[in-house]
Amino acid sequence: MPFQTKPKSVARRVAPLISFCSLAVCGFCLIADLWITPPRVEAQEVLAATPPMGWNSWDSYGETIGEADVRANAAWMADHLKSYGWEYVVVDEGWYVTNQAARPGGAAPQFSLDAYGRYIPAVNTIPSSENGAGFKPLADYVHSLGLKFGIHILRGIPKEAVAKNLPIAGTHLHAKAAADTSDSCPWNTYNYGLKPGTAAAQAYYDSIVKLYAEWGVDFLKVDCISSHPYKGGEISMISAALRKVRRPIVLSLSPGPAPLDKATELRRYAQMWRISDDVWDVWLSDKDFPQGVENQFARAAKWAPFSGPGHWPDADMLPLGRLEPAAGWEKPRTTRLTHDEQRTLLTLWSIFRSPLMMGGNLTLCDEWTQSALTNAELIRVDQHSNGNHAVISTDKAAVWVAIPESGEGAYVAVFNLEATPKSFQYTWKDLGLKRANYNLRDLWEHEDLGTKESIEGTLPPHGSAIYWASEK
Repeated sequence: MPFQTKPKSVARRVAPLISFCSLAVCGFCLIADLWITPPRVEAQEVLAATPPMGWNSWDSYGETIGEADVRANAAWMADHLKSYGWEYVVVDEGWYVTNQAARPGGAAPQFSLDAYGRYIPAVNTIPSSENGAGFKPLADYVHSLGLKFGIHILRGIPKEAVAKNLPIAGTHLHAKAAADTSDSCPWNTYNYGLKPGTAAAQAYYDSIVKLYAEWGVDFLKVDCISSHPYKGGEISMISAALRKVRRPIVLSLSPGPAPLDKATELRRYAQMWRISDDVWDVWLSDKDFPQGVENQFARAAKWAPFSGPGHWPDADMLPLGRLEPAAGWEKPRTTRLTHDEQRTLLTLWSIFRSPLMMGGNLTLCDEWTQSALTNAELIRVDQHSNGNHAVISTDKAAVWVAIPESGEGAYVAVFNLEATPKSFQYTWKDLGLKRANYNLRDLWEHEDLGTKESIEGTLPPHGSAIYWASEK
């Protein structure tokens, strides 16, 4: 039978049905899409995309730091350094010790803990922490200045919490199940280590990080974890705990020297890790502790390839200016580094792209120190350069080269490691640069030196110079 069209009356009845069904299907698909398609999440910014810059209390206050001191240094930073990129205010060790005044006489430390075995600020030194407020009022103050707040902790769990077998917050677990009582930091015995891979250990780290996030902590320095001894399991657990809170918190690992063969692991879990033991105001040390400025040249050259956004080998704090009223090592004093040595420290740290954490008392900062900390051209090297590496490295001299983020020319830092003045001359080819001449600018003297076919000059003992060799 030949094909016949349907009567118009039928077509009219079918068409609305088809339209209704189409709308129903589309509506269902739209609803299903709303149910099934996850919300779009903007790409997260890299945490510590550039080397963190700030101030740490240890070099000037040791374990004696009080709330008034923190507020005063934070206010000074906000007034004088914030516009140059300095932003973290970090309270170092001892904020939970309640009898600091008695400690020089050899008294055993007494601690401030909550019911879940977590250190909380001692009210006698951090008064705003009373009534269970913790560090939140102080962190709020720091944040009100447009700055960020950090604290120092030791890895592990307080021995007092284990002795009392206190519960772990948010769980049915207790402190004894988390602690490795055979493990304690060799130079600070407040805590036991934790048992990597156990639910109780992870739960304890989760509980303290959650508390810190509630306080408004932005920076967490964990000590006795990246060297003597290296504790990769605990690093992993702390990193996991940090990923569970919504607040971005920079993880800084101490002390050093962190093992170079753990570089990949450190980059996976932390934003900063120390490359040496504590650096103090000495030029060169033949001991493990303290370390000096010259000791860092060889280490920096080895670690430089592992620097990058979110991952920064740390050459340690800047022991500059006034290290008082209670220096973390030896007697209160003005730094023993000469001005030339201080410039060399800042130049190496910057061309290496180390985090910059000022250790001197900011409230006592003199004009020279302030000018060094606010050298915007040098800070730009630390914050915005690539390919940083040593091209010459001997026991007498060092030369580093880096490329500005813009790709325009190169930064060149020259160092005299000897105790007498030394002259230098290098062709651009010696430094791996391709052009026959460059326009040279001195970044310490803020002076344009004109077009040069080579780089030359004389440096004072332990002195340095840093230049921008531009193509225009």
